[in-house]
Amino acid sequence: MTDTRSEARGDANVAFRQVGKPLTRIDAPGKALGKTPYAGDYAMPDMLHAKVLRAPLPSARLKHLDVTKARAHPGVACVLTFKDLEKGTVATDIPGQTGFKRLNTDQQILVEEIVRYQGEPIALVAAETVAIAERAIDLIAFELEPMPGVYDMFEAMKPDAPRVFGDDNIVASYKIRKGDVEAGFAAAHVIVENTFSTQHIEHAFVEPEVGLAWVDEQEVVNIRSSTQCIEHFRNIAEALGLRQSKVRVRGAMVGGGFGGKSDITVELYLALLTRATGRPVRLCYSREESFYGHGKRHPFTISHKTGFTRDGRITASKIDITSDSGPYAYMSPYVLIYATEAGPGPYLVENLHIDSRCMATNNMFTTAFRGFGATQACIAYEQQMDEAAKVLGIDRLELRRRNFLKTGDPIATGFEVKSAVWTERCMDLAWEALGECTEASGPVRIGRGIAAYQQAYGRLVWLHDTAEGWVGIELDGTVVVRSGMTDIGAGQTSSLAQIAGEVLGVAMDTITVYNSDSSTTPLAGTSSATRGLYMSGNAVRLAAQAVRGRLGERAARHFGAEPGEIDFADSTVFVAGDRERSISLRELVAICASEGIHRAELAIFRAPFGDKLDPETGQGQVHPDYTFGAHAVEVAVDTETGEVTILKSIGAHDVGQALNPEAVEGQIEGGAAQGHGYALSEELIYDEGRLLTPSLSEYLCPTSMDSPRVQSIILESRSGLGPFGAKGIGEPGHTPAAPAVANAVADAIGVRVFSLPITPEKVCAALEAANSGA
Repeated sequence: MTDTRSEARGDANVAFRQVGKPLTRIDAPGKALGKTPYAGDYAMPDMLHAKVLRAPLPSARLKHLDVTKARAHPGVACVLTFKDLEKGTVATDIPGQTGFKRLNTDQQILVEEIVRYQGEPIALVAAETVAIAERAIDLIAFELEPMPGVYDMFEAMKPDAPRVFGDDNIVASYKIRKGDVEAGFAAAHVIVENTFSTQHIEHAFVEPEVGLAWVDEQEVVNIRSSTQCIEHFRNIAEALGLRQSKVRVRGAMVGGGFGGKSDITVELYLALLTRATGRPVRLCYSREESFYGHGKRHPFTISHKTGFTRDGRITASKIDITSDSGPYAYMSPYVLIYATEAGPGPYLVENLHIDSRCMATNNMFTTAFRGFGATQACIAYEQQMDEAAKVLGIDRLELRRRNFLKTGDPIATGFEVKSAVWTERCMDLAWEALGECTEASGPVRIGRGIAAYQQAYGRLVWLHDTAEGWVGIELDGTVVVRSGMTDIGAGQTSSLAQIAGEVLGVAMDTITVYNSDSSTTPLAGTSSATRGLYMSGNAVRLAAQAVRGRLGERAARHFGAEPGEIDFADSTVFVAGDRERSISLRELVAICASEGIHRAELAIFRAPFGDKLDPETGQGQVHPDYTFGAHAVEVAVDTETGEVTILKSIGAHDVGQALNPEAVEGQIEGGAAQGHGYALSEELIYDEGRLLTPSLSEYLCPTSMDSPRVQSIILESRSGLGPFGAKGIGEPGHTPAAPAVANAVADAIGVRVFSLPITPEKVCAALEAANSGA
């Protein structure tokens, strides 16, 4: 169910012909009819199959490695170890950067001597069949000598802890100093202190990591893979010792990413094996292999100390943030800065003190995951607000209302938000949509929860982010769009078609989009950070507007009108207000072609460029802009079994401008469902670095039977930096769902579970402790 409310400012309510309409996505027919090829559907003649040998221990020394028997086994084409590599390391810093020195966080491709996490790759095999490759893996003889490891992020801080990363296990650290915190606490009537923690979780995308690589007639290494970033071709080329022009990454339609396919996964292994064998090589992880094959969501521990006046105004906030990176950096420095910036949430805090750090351990490495640190921050600050409301005796919505940021207010880093901040409106609408409260019955108690949020969209401003897009019109009036943006299932390519169709006045079924090829489509960066629509959408808008401008000038001469009077719609070009004076787009394009008027454009969109934060105060700009909204839920809790059932779930978000309301609804629904699992059941459990939940039998994702109907309330301020005033919604739809569930459970049972997931065991333990007075 969708409730779209357009409440734009001033004259922003413009009439769109395609934007804002629930048009059929261009990727929908192929998916519905089973015609869309995913990376796993591609095959080639003479293709080999690959497997990866992984370390069974999380911290060990590789004492012995013998691949003789594996190489001699019939049907085995290649076995690679660290000694066979031209360069033993690969860059893991944030992908898609250009022109800047990356962080020095390269890691070993295959184990040279030290194993740093369970599942770290030791050897690669390519064979004639999957079965032969698996047999070859079994034939590899190796000996691991266990080494002391560190498996707790706080233990990793100790001077005598085993060193996993650098000299002190600190992967990254930040601080924010704003105002006078001590004076703020001195002015407080009430000080509330709590600590909240979140868990490792798995992306659990439907499609596991998969790819196919081959070397073409120009000696170019081609890699067709399920990826969120084709611009890994640079790092792959460097690892192979090749020129960047000799590696080509071709993305396929992605069956879910959520950040887990932002890093290099199978691509480098495929490139190494196809180079070594001269034959096409396919590698597809099983579901169980996928649990070891990519990074996980960071577990966080976040402590809040918040001062309030008697009437509920925040006087000061001190926040301490610690996360676990595993042994390698990957996205950890960036996830941490997102969490730090989002630390106090969508609230005006004039006196603020934040310390954050990410610690290296021998647990599985962690990386990007939908929400990218801001979700963990939201889980903490929204539970803190509910706990404060209880202490103050103030209604929890009213407490939030008294402290919400407004447009022009400074956030944690001092940056003043210029776009609309409709958090209060979203909160009230979501809460109102819960309707009448369900009646409690017997041991089942009913609770309601709300969570508001602040979520960035776009990359860090000091990365100087850009995206390119190409738009051209063929002689028959059809349109071609080219963009390097990958489509991870959210309708990224369809949004580009809808933008081009709006600007050029053509139907979406006359537009073809080519995307995600590092050699033939304009580079556009990653499909992550809720940046796809913002960056590539704006690039395609600029390109389409340039084409429209040239064609419009020629049409104006044709009609004896001014260029500003020319309009485009229904593949027709006409004088606005006088449809009798018209020409078909096809005819106009033919005229332009005969006169040498350029009918295509390559455009670049540049996000705001800025400098890094002040290292001493943490003040400055981090992101281009922010999305604000809220989520409300109602739960039933069985106090005898601890079972939690979500009854109602409503997300209300200001998306700026919904290009396609149905696509926006899909993002809100999917994000909420993922948040439900985050709150209640999903957890990767590690015992001294060893995974105890290595499959979907033990790792409990919600099914359709566990998920309620999610209602989406879409507000449109048209104040965002995206095309036509859009803001990002890919991550924001997810961010507040888990803390809303946590607050609803606490409301139902009268006591809080401070660590996610809120399992039946934890609920029963919390009730028992409360009843015993512990």
